[in-house]
Amino acid sequence: MNESVRLGRIAGVDVGVNWTVFVIFLLITFGLAAGRFPQEHPGLEPTAYVVAGVVAGLVFLASILAHEVSHAVVAQRNGVDVDGIVLWLFGGVARLRGEPGDPGAEIRVAGVGPLVSVGLGAAFGAVAVLLGGLGAPGITVGVFAWLAVINVVLAVFNLVPAAPLDGGRILRGVLWKRRGDRLGASVTAARAGRAFGWFLVVLGLIDFVAGAGGGGLWLVLVGWFLTNAAGAEEHHAQVRHALGDVRVDQVMTAQPVVVPSDLPVSRLIDDHVFSSRYSSFPLVDRTGRPAGLVTLNRVKQVPADRRGTTTVADIACPLDAVAVARPDESLADLLPRLAGCSDGRALVLDGERLVGIVSPTDVAHQLEVADLRDARRPQHV
Repeated sequence: MNESVRLGRIAGVDVGVNWTVFVIFLLITFGLAAGRFPQEHPGLEPTAYVVAGVVAGLVFLASILAHEVSHAVVAQRNGVDVDGIVLWLFGGVARLRGEPGDPGAEIRVAGVGPLVSVGLGAAFGAVAVLLGGLGAPGITVGVFAWLAVINVVLAVFNLVPAAPLDGGRILRGVLWKRRGDRLGASVTAARAGRAFGWFLVVLGLIDFVAGAGGGGLWLVLVGWFLTNAAGAEEHHAQVRHALGDVRVDQVMTAQPVVVPSDLPVSRLIDDHVFSSRYSSFPLVDRTGRPAGLVTLNRVKQVPADRRGTTTVADIACPLDAVAVARPDESLADLLPRLAGCSDGRALVLDGERLVGIVSPTDVAHQLEVADLRDARRPQHV
Protein backbone atom coordinates (compact mmCIF):
# COMPACT_ATOMS: atom_id res chain seq x y z
CA MET A 1 0.00 0.00 0.00
CA ASN A 2 1.56 3.28 -1.16
CA GLU A 3 1.38 6.52 0.76
CA SER A 4 -0.37 9.57 -0.65
CA VAL A 5 0.82 12.04 2.00
CA ARG A 6 4.04 11.88 4.01
CA LEU A 7 3.51 12.82 7.67
CA GLY A 8 7.10 12.67 8.89
CA ARG A 9 9.23 10.26 10.91
CA ILE A 10 8.57 8.52 14.21
CA ALA A 11 11.25 6.45 15.94
CA GLY A 12 13.35 6.79 12.80
CA VAL A 13 10.61 5.36 10.55
CA ASP A 14 8.88 7.23 7.72
CA VAL A 15 5.14 7.59 8.32
CA GLY A 16 2.55 8.35 5.66
CA VAL A 17 -1.12 7.96 4.89
CA ASN A 18 -2.91 6.60 1.86
CA TRP A 19 -5.86 8.62 0.63
CA THR A 20 -8.23 5.82 1.68
CA VAL A 21 -7.57 6.62 5.34
CA PHE A 22 -9.71 9.73 4.90
CA VAL A 23 -12.61 7.48 3.91
CA ILE A 24 -12.47 5.50 7.14
CA PHE A 25 -11.99 8.73 9.11
CA LEU A 26 -15.14 10.20 7.60
CA LEU A 27 -17.08 6.99 8.21
CA ILE A 28 -16.03 6.90 11.86
CA THR A 29 -16.72 10.59 12.40
CA PHE A 30 -20.15 10.42 10.74
CA GLY A 31 -21.10 7.21 12.55
CA LEU A 32 -20.24 8.67 15.94
CA ALA A 33 -21.50 12.22 15.36
CA ALA A 34 -24.80 11.23 13.72
CA GLY A 35 -25.46 7.93 15.46
CA ARG A 36 -23.77 6.73 18.63
CA PHE A 37 -23.16 9.99 20.49
CA PRO A 38 -26.63 11.57 19.92
CA GLN A 39 -28.25 8.32 21.07
CA GLU A 40 -26.13 8.02 24.22
CA HIS A 41 -26.01 11.76 25.04
CA PRO A 42 -29.17 13.42 23.66
CA GLY A 43 -30.02 17.11 23.88
CA LEU A 44 -26.66 18.63 22.88
CA GLU A 45 -25.87 21.05 20.08
CA PRO A 46 -24.95 19.36 16.74
CA THR A 47 -21.53 21.01 16.91
CA ALA A 48 -20.73 19.10 20.11
CA TYR A 49 -21.40 15.78 18.38
CA VAL A 50 -19.28 16.72 15.37
CA VAL A 51 -16.36 17.84 17.53
CA ALA A 52 -16.58 14.68 19.61
CA GLY A 53 -16.68 12.54 16.45
CA VAL A 54 -13.70 14.29 14.91
CA VAL A 55 -11.64 14.00 18.10
CA ALA A 56 -12.53 10.33 18.51
CA GLY A 57 -11.67 9.61 14.87
CA LEU A 58 -8.32 11.38 15.05
CA VAL A 59 -7.31 9.71 18.31
CA PHE A 60 -8.35 6.32 16.92
CA LEU A 61 -6.07 6.84 13.90
CA ALA A 62 -3.30 7.84 16.31
CA SER A 63 -3.95 4.59 18.19
CA ILE A 64 -3.53 2.59 14.98
CA LEU A 65 -0.31 4.48 14.31
CA ALA A 66 0.98 3.60 17.79
CA HIS A 67 0.11 -0.05 17.09
CA GLU A 68 2.15 -0.01 13.87
CA VAL A 69 5.04 1.97 15.34
CA SER A 70 5.41 -0.69 18.03
CA HIS A 71 5.74 -3.34 15.30
CA ALA A 72 8.39 -1.23 13.57
CA VAL A 73 10.41 -0.55 16.71
CA VAL A 74 10.47 -4.18 17.82
CA ALA A 75 11.28 -5.30 14.27
CA GLN A 76 14.29 -2.97 14.19
CA ARG A 77 15.46 -4.26 17.56
CA ASN A 78 15.31 -7.78 16.13
CA GLY A 79 17.43 -6.93 13.11
CA VAL A 80 14.68 -6.25 10.56
CA ASP A 81 14.81 -2.96 8.65
CA VAL A 82 11.56 -1.02 8.17
CA ASP A 83 10.78 0.88 4.97
CA GLY A 84 7.94 2.84 6.54
CA ILE A 85 4.44 2.87 7.99
CA VAL A 86 1.30 3.63 5.99
CA LEU A 87 -2.21 4.17 7.36
CA TRP A 88 -5.01 3.23 4.98
CA LEU A 89 -8.61 2.05 4.67
CA PHE A 90 -8.22 -1.16 6.69
CA GLY A 91 -5.94 0.23 9.40
CA GLY A 92 -2.20 0.40 9.03
CA VAL A 93 0.80 -1.55 7.85
CA ALA A 94 4.46 -1.48 8.87
CA ARG A 95 6.42 -2.33 5.72
CA LEU A 96 9.23 -4.58 6.91
CA ARG A 97 12.28 -5.05 4.71
CA GLY A 98 12.45 -8.81 5.14
CA GLU A 99 11.23 -11.13 7.87
CA PRO A 100 12.37 -11.99 11.41
CA GLY A 101 15.17 -14.51 11.42
CA ASP A 102 13.83 -16.84 14.11
CA PRO A 103 10.48 -17.86 15.65
CA GLY A 104 11.03 -15.86 18.82
CA ALA A 105 11.57 -12.65 16.89
CA GLU A 106 8.49 -13.40 14.77
CA ILE A 107 6.34 -13.73 17.89
CA ARG A 108 7.78 -10.61 19.50
CA VAL A 109 7.28 -8.42 16.42
CA ALA A 110 3.71 -9.65 15.89
CA GLY A 111 2.65 -9.72 19.53
CA VAL A 112 3.67 -6.21 20.50
CA GLY A 113 0.95 -4.55 18.38
CA PRO A 114 -2.06 -6.12 20.12
CA LEU A 115 -0.30 -5.58 23.44
CA VAL A 116 -0.05 -1.84 22.73
CA SER A 117 -3.72 -1.73 21.67
CA VAL A 118 -4.78 -3.43 24.91
CA GLY A 119 -2.64 -0.98 26.88
CA LEU A 120 -4.23 1.97 25.10
CA GLY A 121 -7.68 0.53 25.72
CA ALA A 122 -6.94 0.21 29.42
CA ALA A 123 -5.55 3.76 29.56
CA PHE A 124 -8.56 5.26 27.77
CA GLY A 125 -10.89 3.27 29.99
CA ALA A 126 -9.15 4.57 33.11
CA VAL A 127 -9.45 8.14 31.83
CA ALA A 128 -13.17 7.62 31.15
CA VAL A 129 -13.74 6.33 34.70
CA LEU A 130 -11.72 9.19 36.17
CA LEU A 131 -13.56 11.84 34.16
CA GLY A 132 -16.88 10.30 35.07
CA GLY A 133 -15.96 10.45 38.75
CA LEU A 134 -14.99 14.10 38.40
CA GLY A 135 -18.34 14.99 36.85
CA ALA A 136 -17.08 15.72 33.34
CA PRO A 137 -19.66 16.12 30.54
CA GLY A 138 -21.14 12.81 29.48
CA ILE A 139 -20.06 13.14 25.85
CA THR A 140 -16.44 13.67 26.92
CA VAL A 141 -16.59 10.51 28.97
CA GLY A 142 -18.26 8.82 26.01
CA VAL A 143 -15.36 9.67 23.68
CA PHE A 144 -12.81 8.00 25.98
CA ALA A 145 -15.12 5.05 26.63
CA TRP A 146 -15.50 4.46 22.89
CA LEU A 147 -11.72 4.70 22.40
CA ALA A 148 -11.22 2.15 25.16
CA VAL A 149 -13.63 -0.32 23.59
CA ILE A 150 -12.43 0.12 20.01
CA ASN A 151 -8.78 -0.42 20.94
CA VAL A 152 -9.60 -3.64 22.78
CA VAL A 153 -11.71 -4.77 19.82
CA LEU A 154 -8.78 -3.96 17.53
CA ALA A 155 -6.46 -6.05 19.69
CA VAL A 156 -8.84 -9.02 19.85
CA PHE A 157 -9.47 -8.96 16.09
CA ASN A 158 -5.74 -8.80 15.35
CA LEU A 159 -5.13 -11.80 17.60
CA VAL A 160 -7.25 -14.10 15.44
CA PRO A 161 -4.75 -16.81 14.37
CA ALA A 162 -5.01 -16.07 10.67
CA ALA A 163 -2.40 -14.39 8.46
CA PRO A 164 -1.90 -11.54 7.67
CA LEU A 165 -3.31 -10.56 11.07
CA ASP A 166 -0.90 -10.37 14.00
CA GLY A 167 -2.42 -13.54 15.42
CA GLY A 168 -1.57 -15.32 12.17
CA ARG A 169 2.05 -14.25 12.46
CA ILE A 170 2.11 -15.42 16.08
CA LEU A 171 0.69 -18.75 14.90
CA ARG A 172 3.40 -18.95 12.27
CA GLY A 173 6.08 -18.29 14.88
CA VAL A 174 4.69 -20.93 17.23
CA LEU A 175 4.41 -23.57 14.48
CA TRP A 176 7.83 -22.65 13.13
CA LYS A 177 9.36 -23.14 16.56
CA ARG A 178 7.51 -26.41 17.15
CA ARG A 179 8.04 -27.98 13.72
CA GLY A 180 11.29 -26.36 12.65
CA ASP A 181 9.66 -25.79 9.26
CA ARG A 182 9.32 -22.14 8.31
CA LEU A 183 7.59 -22.81 4.99
CA GLY A 184 5.05 -25.20 6.47
CA ALA A 185 4.26 -22.78 9.28
CA SER A 186 3.80 -19.92 6.80
CA VAL A 187 1.48 -21.96 4.58
CA THR A 188 -0.64 -23.09 7.54
CA ALA A 189 -1.02 -19.51 8.83
CA ALA A 190 -1.86 -18.21 5.36
CA ARG A 191 -4.50 -20.87 4.75
CA ALA A 192 -6.04 -20.10 8.12
CA GLY A 193 -6.19 -16.48 6.96
CA ARG A 194 -8.00 -17.44 3.77
CA ALA A 195 -10.49 -19.53 5.72
CA PHE A 196 -11.15 -16.69 8.16
CA GLY A 197 -11.52 -14.23 5.29
CA TRP A 198 -14.14 -16.38 3.58
CA PHE A 199 -15.93 -16.77 6.92
CA LEU A 200 -16.21 -12.98 7.18
CA VAL A 201 -17.41 -12.73 3.58
CA VAL A 202 -20.18 -15.27 4.20
CA LEU A 203 -21.09 -13.67 7.54
CA GLY A 204 -21.23 -10.25 5.91
CA LEU A 205 -23.50 -11.50 3.13
CA ILE A 206 -25.83 -13.10 5.67
CA ASP A 207 -25.92 -9.86 7.68
CA PHE A 208 -26.60 -7.82 4.55
CA VAL A 209 -29.49 -10.05 3.50
CA ALA A 210 -30.82 -9.91 7.07
CA GLY A 211 -30.88 -6.11 6.93
CA ALA A 212 -27.57 -5.12 8.51
CA GLY A 213 -26.85 -2.93 5.47
CA GLY A 214 -23.49 -1.17 5.58
CA GLY A 215 -22.20 -3.33 8.41
CA GLY A 216 -22.63 -6.47 6.35
CA LEU A 217 -20.93 -4.94 3.32
CA TRP A 218 -18.02 -3.83 5.49
CA LEU A 219 -17.52 -7.40 6.70
CA VAL A 220 -17.51 -8.57 3.08
CA LEU A 221 -14.84 -6.01 2.17
CA VAL A 222 -12.65 -6.91 5.17
CA GLY A 223 -13.06 -10.62 4.47
CA TRP A 224 -12.23 -10.20 0.79
CA PHE A 225 -9.10 -8.23 1.67
CA LEU A 226 -7.96 -10.85 4.18
CA THR A 227 -8.56 -13.67 1.70
CA ASN A 228 -6.47 -12.02 -0.99
CA ALA A 229 -3.74 -10.92 1.40
CA ALA A 230 -3.47 -14.42 2.85
CA GLY A 231 -3.19 -15.89 -0.64
CA ALA A 232 -0.41 -13.43 -1.43
CA GLU A 233 1.40 -14.41 1.77
CA GLU A 234 1.25 -18.10 0.88
CA HIS A 235 2.63 -17.37 -2.58
CA HIS A 236 5.39 -15.23 -1.10
CA ALA A 237 6.31 -18.00 1.35
CA GLN A 238 6.59 -20.49 -1.53
CA VAL A 239 8.75 -18.09 -3.53
CA ARG A 240 10.95 -17.31 -0.52
CA HIS A 241 11.50 -21.02 0.00
CA ALA A 242 12.35 -21.54 -3.68
CA LEU A 243 14.87 -18.68 -3.70
CA GLY A 244 16.54 -19.82 -0.50
CA ASP A 245 19.64 -17.74 0.30
CA VAL A 246 20.02 -16.14 -3.14
CA ARG A 247 21.38 -12.60 -2.83
CA VAL A 248 20.55 -9.60 -4.98
CA ASP A 249 24.09 -9.36 -6.36
CA GLN A 250 23.80 -12.93 -7.67
CA VAL A 251 20.94 -12.06 -10.02
CA MET A 252 21.31 -8.36 -10.80
CA THR A 253 22.53 -6.93 -14.08
CA ALA A 254 25.80 -5.28 -13.10
CA GLN A 255 27.00 -1.95 -14.45
CA PRO A 256 23.77 -0.95 -16.20
CA VAL A 257 23.73 1.79 -18.82
CA VAL A 258 23.01 5.07 -17.05
CA VAL A 259 21.80 8.32 -18.61
CA PRO A 260 21.93 11.93 -17.39
CA SER A 261 18.63 13.17 -16.03
CA ASP A 262 18.59 16.15 -18.41
CA LEU A 263 18.92 13.99 -21.54
CA PRO A 264 16.12 14.56 -24.09
CA VAL A 265 13.90 11.55 -24.72
CA SER A 266 14.81 11.67 -28.43
CA ARG A 267 18.50 11.28 -27.57
CA LEU A 268 17.74 8.40 -25.22
CA ILE A 269 15.96 6.59 -28.05
CA ASP A 270 18.63 7.27 -30.68
CA ASP A 271 21.73 6.76 -28.51
CA HIS A 272 20.63 3.98 -26.14
CA VAL A 273 17.31 2.27 -26.91
CA PHE A 274 18.17 1.31 -30.49
CA SER A 275 21.74 0.30 -29.69
CA SER A 276 21.23 -1.81 -26.55
CA ARG A 277 19.13 -4.70 -25.30
CA TYR A 278 18.02 -2.88 -22.15
CA SER A 279 14.44 -1.82 -21.47
CA SER A 280 15.16 0.44 -18.49
CA PHE A 281 17.82 3.03 -17.76
CA PRO A 282 18.86 4.46 -14.37
CA LEU A 283 19.17 8.24 -14.22
CA VAL A 284 22.06 10.13 -12.61
CA ASP A 285 22.22 13.79 -11.69
CA ARG A 286 25.09 16.17 -12.47
CA THR A 287 27.09 14.82 -9.54
CA GLY A 288 26.72 11.23 -10.75
CA ARG A 289 24.31 10.19 -8.03
CA PRO A 290 21.28 8.01 -8.85
CA ALA A 291 18.21 10.14 -9.54
CA GLY A 292 15.55 7.74 -10.77
CA LEU A 293 14.66 5.18 -13.43
CA VAL A 294 13.07 5.43 -16.86
CA THR A 295 11.51 2.45 -18.65
CA LEU A 296 10.52 1.91 -22.25
CA ASN A 297 6.86 1.85 -21.22
CA ARG A 298 7.20 5.43 -20.01
CA VAL A 299 9.20 6.46 -23.08
CA LYS A 300 6.49 5.15 -25.42
CA GLN A 301 3.92 7.39 -23.72
CA VAL A 302 5.71 10.54 -24.95
CA PRO A 303 4.29 11.79 -28.30
CA ALA A 304 6.85 11.79 -31.12
CA ASP A 305 6.63 15.57 -31.58
CA ARG A 306 7.50 16.18 -27.90
CA ARG A 307 10.45 13.84 -27.52
CA GLY A 308 12.99 16.53 -28.37
CA THR A 309 11.77 18.92 -25.66
CA THR A 310 10.96 16.35 -22.97
CA THR A 311 13.80 15.17 -20.73
CA VAL A 312 14.04 11.71 -19.25
CA ALA A 313 13.67 13.26 -15.78
CA ASP A 314 10.24 14.55 -16.82
CA ILE A 315 8.92 11.02 -17.37
CA ALA A 316 11.09 8.90 -15.06
CA CYS A 317 10.20 7.37 -11.73
CA PRO A 318 11.93 9.52 -9.07
CA LEU A 319 14.40 7.74 -6.84
CA ASP A 320 12.07 7.73 -3.82
CA ALA A 321 9.46 5.83 -5.90
CA VAL A 322 11.89 3.13 -7.06
CA ALA A 323 12.72 0.04 -5.02
CA VAL A 324 16.31 0.16 -3.80
CA ALA A 325 18.32 -2.82 -2.58
CA ARG A 326 21.75 -3.60 -1.20
CA PRO A 327 23.98 -6.07 -3.07
CA ASP A 328 24.08 -8.46 -0.10
CA GLU A 329 20.32 -8.31 0.53
CA SER A 330 18.18 -11.41 0.16
CA LEU A 331 16.35 -11.47 -3.16
CA ALA A 332 13.29 -12.85 -1.39
CA ASP A 333 13.22 -9.76 0.85
CA LEU A 334 13.33 -7.51 -2.20
CA LEU A 335 10.43 -9.12 -4.06
CA PRO A 336 7.56 -7.47 -2.11
CA ARG A 337 8.99 -4.05 -3.02
CA LEU A 338 9.11 -4.70 -6.77
CA ALA A 339 6.01 -2.71 -7.67
CA GLY A 340 4.95 0.78 -8.55
CA CYS A 341 5.96 3.00 -11.44
CA SER A 342 9.30 1.25 -12.07
CA ASP A 343 7.57 -1.75 -13.71
CA GLY A 344 8.93 -4.28 -11.24
CA ARG A 345 12.55 -3.11 -11.29
CA ALA A 346 14.92 -2.18 -8.49
CA LEU A 347 18.17 -0.25 -8.35
CA VAL A 348 21.03 -1.86 -6.45
CA LEU A 349 23.14 0.62 -4.49
CA ASP A 350 26.36 0.09 -2.61
CA GLY A 351 26.16 3.12 -0.36
CA GLU A 352 25.36 5.90 -2.86
CA ARG A 353 27.02 4.11 -5.79
CA LEU A 354 24.85 2.40 -8.38
CA VAL A 355 26.17 -1.12 -8.97
CA GLY A 356 23.29 -2.92 -10.69
CA ILE A 357 19.63 -3.27 -11.55
CA VAL A 358 17.17 -6.11 -10.92
CA SER A 359 14.42 -6.73 -13.46
CA PRO A 360 11.43 -9.09 -13.56
CA THR A 361 13.36 -11.16 -16.10
CA ASP A 362 16.21 -11.63 -13.61
CA VAL A 363 13.76 -12.81 -10.95
CA ALA A 364 11.89 -15.11 -13.33
CA HIS A 365 15.17 -16.70 -14.45
CA GLN A 366 16.19 -17.35 -10.87
CA LEU A 367 12.82 -18.97 -10.11
CA GLU A 368 13.18 -21.21 -13.14
CA VAL A 369 16.65 -22.22 -11.96
CA ALA A 370 15.19 -22.98 -8.53
CA ASP A 371 12.55 -25.22 -10.14
CA LEU A 372 15.24 -27.13 -12.02
CA ARG A 373 17.27 -27.48 -8.85
CA ASP A 374 14.27 -28.93 -7.02
CA ALA A 375 13.61 -31.33 -9.91
CA ARG A 376 17.12 -32.77 -9.56
CA ARG A 377 16.63 -33.66 -5.90
CA PRO A 378 16.01 -37.36 -5.29
CA GLN A 379 12.37 -38.23 -4.76
CA HIS A 380 11.63 -40.54 -1.81
CA VAL A 381 8.68 -42.89 -2.01
